Amino acid sequence: MSIEIAIQIASIVLIGILLILFVPRDKVRHAHVIFFFKQLLTWFLGLLVAEYNLIEYPIRFFQNATKASFTFEFFVYPGICVLFNLFYPEKESFLKRAVHYSVYSTGITVFELILEVYTDAIIYIRWTWYWTWITIALTFLASRWYYRWYRGDFTKPPRVRYE
Repeated sequence: MSIEIAIQIASIVLIGILLILFVPRDKVRHAHVIFFFKQLLTWFLGLLVAEYNLIEYPIRFFQNATKASFTFEFFVYPGICVLFNLFYPEKESFLKRAVHYSVYSTGITVFELILEVYTDAIIYIRWTWYWTWITIALTFLASRWYYRWYRGDFTKPPRVRYE
């Protein structure tokens, strides 16, 4: 088994374990909504990036079906997005929320960059690490808005404080 396949299998197993351990029982339905929405985004964007030869995934599952990385676009990134949203510091300062975005986006970007430099799992053709960071951050932002919409945050009347 190649190191690339081992990394993909380990990533799937690790994300599965993290989701089982850290998604509260009362938030499983929310986790599904977040996961599927992020899949919608990453699958579409991943296909665009792969089909336009911006990134190449030489060693991947389902090589005859897609040029995109099934493991990362369809399972790992959505799984991380679930944790990002469920543990988002909603009531904290802007700085803490910005750090939350930065930590998650940077973590994924660094992992992808390590794969790009040291393995054949991913090859940047006309792509750079900052495009990864930007697209990850924007898809986190979109998933955050969608999740807030799903919870009804945008339809609740504002609270009026009578003093």
